[in-house]
Amino acid sequence: MPQKPAITRVKIHDLIQSRWSPRAFDPDRPVGRDDLLALLEAARWAPSSFNDQPWRFIVCDKAGDEAAWQRALATLSERNRQWAKNAPVLILSIAMDNFNHNGQPNRSAMYDTGAASLSLSLQATALGLSVHQMAGFDADKAREAFNLPDDCRPMAMLAVGYQAGIDVLDDGFKDAERAARTRAALNERFYAGQWGRGID
Repeated sequence: MPQKPAITRVKIHDLIQSRWSPRAFDPDRPVGRDDLLALLEAARWAPSSFNDQPWRFIVCDKAGDEAAWQRALATLSERNRQWAKNAPVLILSIAMDNFNHNGQPNRSAMYDTGAASLSLSLQATALGLSVHQMAGFDADKAREAFNLPDDCRPMAMLAVGYQAGIDVLDDGFKDAERAARTRAALNERFYAGQWGRGID
């Protein structure tokens, strides 16, 4: 199984360095209940504006509720279904539009839900699990499949499980699974004091 530690300019924590988003999941290895709850606890303790915790997560564990898992899988784009079918857990992340304490629009909701999703992903890495977050799903289909309220925004579908060898993937995905991870140079995305002045 490929391991793809990030190639960084300075040393970062091993947990962050080793986190990546494989597509090859072991279909025969379920995620244990305690490990799954640990992922959710990690998300629960993410920071949020006013401690509002605007995230909601719908957990579809194939081992415990295959019908819910099938509904989640059906919302994915056709290309994502080709590999996510092997993930034993699919989780829909959702951001609530409005603050709990005053009902006003919460412009931080999507940001905070992303933070919770990253916390979940890092906890997964610590437990030897993998997470692949997908924007490639039908939000309207997800609303219907999971009876979501109007005042929320489906954000991403997360495939969760144990990494497998690339032989579980169709040929169209194998090269991407082997390819080196890349990021833009630090000074192309991070600026010193003003827009466009790359940090050195």
